[in-house]
This record gives sequence, C-alpha cells and structure tokens, in this order.
Amino acid sequence: MPLKTVEPTRLYRQIAGQIAVLIDDGEFPAGTRLPPERALAQMLGVSRTSVREAIIALEIAGRVDVRVGTGIFVRAASSSTARRPAQVKPAGSVPAPLPDGGASPFDLLAARALIEGEVAALAARRARHADLAALNATIDEMRSLAGEADFAGRDAADRAFHVLLAEASGNDALPAVVAGLWDQRCGDLWTRTERHFHTPALRAKTIDDHAAIVAALAARDPAAARAAMQRHLARVAREFQRGFESTDGAGMKPAPSAAATVARRASRTTPATRRPTRGGMQT
Repeated sequence: MPLKTVEPTRLYRQIAGQIAVLIDDGEFPAGTRLPPERALAQMLGVSRTSVREAIIALEIAGRVDVRVGTGIFVRAASSSTARRPAQVKPAGSVPAPLPDGGASPFDLLAARALIEGEVAALAARRARHADLAALNATIDEMRSLAGEADFAGRDAADRAFHVLLAEASGNDALPAVVAGLWDQRCGDLWTRTERHFHTPALRAKTIDDHAAIVAALAARDPAAARAAMQRHLARVAREFQRGFESTDGAGMKPAPSAAATVARRASRTTPATRRPTRGGMQT
C-alpha cells in the first residue's frame, strides 16, 4: 500500500473527534447536555478555549446544538448515520478528526494582538493627517451601519480600518500581513463563534476602541496606540470566552460513566496533542 501524506491536525479537531466518539458510543445520548467546558477541559487535560473551539466544530458538523445561556446538547444522529452498521473500534484507536473549520479564533486574536499592537505603535510615529482622516472615515462608516442586520458593510469598514492603520505605519509589507490575518476570519469556526458571541454591545465597544487608537495616533503616543490595539483585541477574546451556560456550568457534573470514559481516553492522548496554556488563550 502506498504511503499517504500525514497532515497535522489542529488540536480542537482532535478534541472534537474524541467527543464525537463518546457520542457515537452512547456515553452522551441524543438530547442530553454535555458536561460544562470547564469539566471537559479538566478531563481532557487541555484549555477551556480548546474545548470551546472543539464544541463549535461539533456544532458545524451537526453533532451538537449550542444554546448560549443554557448549554451544549447532543443532536440525534442523521438518518444516514443511524443506518450505518456499528463498527468495533480497536482499543487505543485515535478518532478521525472532523472537517477543518479554519484557524483557531483565539490563535488569530493572539497573533493580531502581537502584530497589530506593534503596527499601531509604528503608525503613531509615522501617520500623516490624511491617514488619520481616512481612519476616522471608517469609524464614521461603522457608526452609520451600527443598526444594520447585514454585517457585510460593517465588517468591510472594520477591515479597512485595520489595513489603513498598517498603511499608516509606512511599512509596505504590513498591510498584506494584516489583511491576511483578517481574512482568516472567513473560516467556519470564526464565523460560527462570532455568530454566538459578537453582540451589539461588543460592536459599540469596537467603535470606541477604534476611536481610542486614532486618538493615540493623533497624540503621537506609540505606547498608548499599542495598548489601545491590544485592549481592543483582548475585548473580543473575552467575549468569545463567555460561558455557554449562564452559570458557566457551576454545580453541573457529568455522569460518572461518561467522566470515567473521557478521562480514560484522554490518558491515551499523545503528547503531541497537548500544548501549554498561554495566558488563558491557549488553543
């Protein structure tokens, strides 16, 4: 048999694959609520943000329903899945990963904070009056579209702000870098996460954050510009980390058999699937 290309699998897909196997094995029957993210993270030995992304991936795959404020519920198997004959899984087998939903939202936000923080600091030293005017125009555009149900125009103005800021830095390579990071938001994982957690309040705060960045540029204050950009992106990350359950799963415990199965399977996870926590944003 010819060798096949080995593809690296994102951590959230590995976690989602393990949870999918538990669902298939009946540990989490259709209609039941999954354990809270905190409990799953402890059982699997990964961060809550990794579990968050795995749950969204399972939602995209149609395996669970995410109800913000209530929890995560297992969906009934589709008719095609229900007709599929049961297969015996060899002990220690690694579950097949789910389809790739794109880059980790938390990795994207961490990368953007690192890069765009320095972009903002550089722009504070080099921005011209014309650059400030162009940036303020995008803020005005976002305000004018604040009440629109269609995100397309608002997102276009938001993207334009970040790319224009990179252009104001005077480094010709940075606009393409910033645009490339922004455009990775088009993945299914980011889109579904944003649908759950990008609230009108966050959109209003985004406009305020952009205005604070421009104010720091106008004051020629690189440190303030860097801090304003990092606060802006950290705010988005915090919103994306809000609990699915209204009490963040307080007092909820998984069934003993399910907990034991998760822990047992997690113990067989290879070290390559584990990563150290990075300031609460590990994925």
